[in-house]
Amino acid sequence: MSPAIGATLNRVDGRFKVRGESRYSAEVALTGLTHAVLLNATVASGRITAINTDEAERAEGVLAVLTHRNLDRVATVPPLLPALAGLAAHGQTFFPLQDETIHYGGQPVAIVVADTIERAEHAATLIRVEYDTTPATTLLDQARDRAYVPDRIFGGLLPGHSSRGDVAKALAEAEVRVEATYRFAPNHHNPIEPSASTAVWDDVDRLTIYDATQGPSATQFTVAALLGLPPISIRVVSHAVGGSFGSKAMIWHHPALAAMAARQVRRPVRLALTREQMFTSCGHREEQEQQISIGADADGRISALRHHKTSLTSPFDDWAEPSLQSAAVAYTSPNYEGVYHLVRGNTITPTFMRAPGEASGMFALECAMDELAERVGVDPLELRLRNYADTDPENGHPWSSNGLRECYQRAAELFGWHDRDPRPGSRREGRWLIGTGMAGALYPIAQPVNPQRAKARLYSDGTAVVEAGVSEFGTGVYTAMTQVAADALGLPVDRVRFVGGSSDLPNITAAVGSTGTSAVGSAVHIAATQLRDQLIQRAVADGRSPLHGADPAGVEVRDGRMVRRDRPDVGETYADLLQRTMAPDMEVLGIWNPPPQDAGYGLHTFGTQMAEVAVDADLGVVRVRRMVGVFAPGRVLNRKTAHSQLMGGMLWGLGQALLEATRMDPRIGRWANASLADYLVPVNADVPDVVVDTIEVRDDVVNPIGIKGVGEIGVVGAAAAIANAVHHATGRRQYELPITLEKLL
Repeated sequence: MSPAIGATLNRVDGRFKVRGESRYSAEVALTGLTHAVLLNATVASGRITAINTDEAERAEGVLAVLTHRNLDRVATVPPLLPALAGLAAHGQTFFPLQDETIHYGGQPVAIVVADTIERAEHAATLIRVEYDTTPATTLLDQARDRAYVPDRIFGGLLPGHSSRGDVAKALAEAEVRVEATYRFAPNHHNPIEPSASTAVWDDVDRLTIYDATQGPSATQFTVAALLGLPPISIRVVSHAVGGSFGSKAMIWHHPALAAMAARQVRRPVRLALTREQMFTSCGHREEQEQQISIGADADGRISALRHHKTSLTSPFDDWAEPSLQSAAVAYTSPNYEGVYHLVRGNTITPTFMRAPGEASGMFALECAMDELAERVGVDPLELRLRNYADTDPENGHPWSSNGLRECYQRAAELFGWHDRDPRPGSRREGRWLIGTGMAGALYPIAQPVNPQRAKARLYSDGTAVVEAGVSEFGTGVYTAMTQVAADALGLPVDRVRFVGGSSDLPNITAAVGSTGTSAVGSAVHIAATQLRDQLIQRAVADGRSPLHGADPAGVEVRDGRMVRRDRPDVGETYADLLQRTMAPDMEVLGIWNPPPQDAGYGLHTFGTQMAEVAVDADLGVVRVRRMVGVFAPGRVLNRKTAHSQLMGGMLWGLGQALLEATRMDPRIGRWANASLADYLVPVNADVPDVVVDTIEVRDDVVNPIGIKGVGEIGVVGAAAAIANAVHHATGRRQYELPITLEKLL
């Protein structure tokens, strides 16, 4: 039997998706289903002075119109705690429709429930709302003078200020200094499937929610807290999710609102967000500015790094994506200072967005590193090698595994980096200026803080089913878990089935921060391994088994057959054992207890990115011609799905570099381009030749199966490599994302 782990297995759910047979949260068929539509505030700050719902309530098919005047009050709003904690994970410490105050544009002010979606949408247009508006802060520059340094950010997990050494002294004494300010436009998630929740009360105190979520248990615990119910009263089902990228990592208001509306009308209610509502209901990557100062000697060896970030947060929460964390340890620097500055504004609380923090923080650092390389006259790749961190610069701990040097070497080979003429503007093809650039990539390995569970059951026919409460939101986790279980049980993959998508299954933390596969995979591995070992123990203890009396440590499983290692002809199948002993099945609950974050190792995933661009010398149009990314994500479970994840991340980075920006109209406090017609993302015509490769470095620290995750590392460094290539083509540095043609004219 060929190894299950590392194989290029086709997705087990692939045929269902291409046939249109997968069922999403807005497609569940329920008897008596009704539809809810949200009405959103058209002002960014103020209070509701009057709201007239009479005409809407009289409209045909309308069952209820809910506002702050008649909607039930929530029991409590959970604290802002990232979903990785495995507990309630509300997106912000504010729940709408509880009073008349308006905190941000797009805040829900009413819900209409009707027997069809069309009637609900029509009735929502009949509601008349009057506001008393107050001045709104919707741009960073409007309140920069009110910036403050928070004690903690990111749901209280990270400090607002961190330092080592004496950065001011080291910068003053540095032979070479690079100082730059980088600005980032807000970004919004735009998965194919907008968020949707379908709620049905099976009884007065038993609720089922079909939710588009990255964590069924996170939805369960959050809605339970909001409604004041025990978690056992709520079941969350999430079989297929049409992408997320962070928008469905935290649990926003719509699942609870759907449940509250369903309880009001005593019928199932479906609440599906529109594309425009996705821009005001699920968080976003905040508007931000980063100032970076690098001090180095004449050879480019870094002595000091100062990295400050200023960003816009909500009125309620100290949220900033952690842009400074990986940049702080990317290179050896004895002196460091990182500070977050927040400005309170009239916005929903920002949230995770793919490669949260690293996508922006590493852009600033890697562009500054390119500028430092030019200042000291060394190749950008050589500069990074001179500053390579053999250990974690923060604490001196060894890395759990690294592989960065190998990534540099392999990427340079694949890209042809060493043939590069370093002079900006030195290569031209007709009207096109050609440039190449590179950047390093780091992403932290976050560990769940609570035990992760999975259940493995083997039937008497030799087939197995493995269960865990994780949702499939496009990463191929069901496929990878089938492989992990098959590998541990010694079964062919076609005799193993993985089941997920429900909070009734063993609890797994939400799949966020590239932890999903490691969390569920470790639990699945332990469950399947323990089940295999129990079956072997049963065989060697059975006087009728060919393995009777054998040393269990000397028995292995091949294609479902337990055999002695020293005599592979002696053994029996799982099915033989169970059928002879009249056991219909055997079952094990596997529990993985993650190691603590301070276990004495530096925990990061490493990689490098290279890009070639062509810039129209007259029009400023940028075309990315080719990209190369090489990464060291530990063990690769499925080469096909891992390759797809890494390539998708690289193309996301292309969008970050050249296209993605949400524009705020400060006159009305609303997003001006809240649609896929105006919010630009890469399409097939934008995609260049992309080469992805991986370096497998053994890691025995992170988890039992040695994987680090690939969901986000592919994004990190891509935008910086493109920006550095644009400079190489044109001689002009880019300090603002996205890089648009008017910045190059």
